[in-house]
Amino acid sequence: MRYLRGVEPTNSDWSARHSVQAVALRTAALVNALSHEGVSPQSVSAVLRAHGEGDAVELSERDVAEMRAAALQVREVFAADGTDEAAARLNRLLSLSTGALRLTSHGGRSPWHPHLDRDDDGPWGEWLLASSCLALTVIVWDRQRPPGGVCASPACGNVFLTQGSGPARRYCSRRCATRERVAAHRRAKKIPDPAR
Repeated sequence: MRYLRGVEPTNSDWSARHSVQAVALRTAALVNALSHEGVSPQSVSAVLRAHGEGDAVELSERDVAEMRAAALQVREVFAADGTDEAAARLNRLLSLSTGALRLTSHGGRSPWHPHLDRDDDGPWGEWLLASSCLALTVIVWDRQRPPGGVCASPACGNVFLTQGSGPARRYCSRRCATRERVAAHRRAKKIPDPAR
């Protein structure tokens, strides 16, 4: 994970913010934020801060454009139809856009953790693509299934992580699932939908 100078770890998050799950959750949040055209650097910075980066996240329009391009590529992994397709998409991204696997502690300012980007201070887009691919690869490897999906609600379209076992999820949240169930019920009963 890219480390920003001046971020002081607390005892509770010293290594937790570098876990595979934390990086995967950050990936989904960034993919969702960056999927919208015209997203501002401030909005992306807020997502990074919400996922453990420091208050000093300063992004330019160019940084956001590079991150958006990376996020759209990563989104294709979430949209994969099955494990084989998710793995193939990850393999393609890994072969085209990442550096050698290496460990870094950012000069002792963080716990040791893996990186696939070429440099600790490389471009934001490269960092997002490499860190996302690494986390999603480990999830596919560990769980032997796609890392998540894209919400089936036409009104949403956010990506989500698959957590735990059980049947495949179709929606990113209970809210989306409930909204779609209610809409289907209204269509079946021909009740006007006030939300549409």
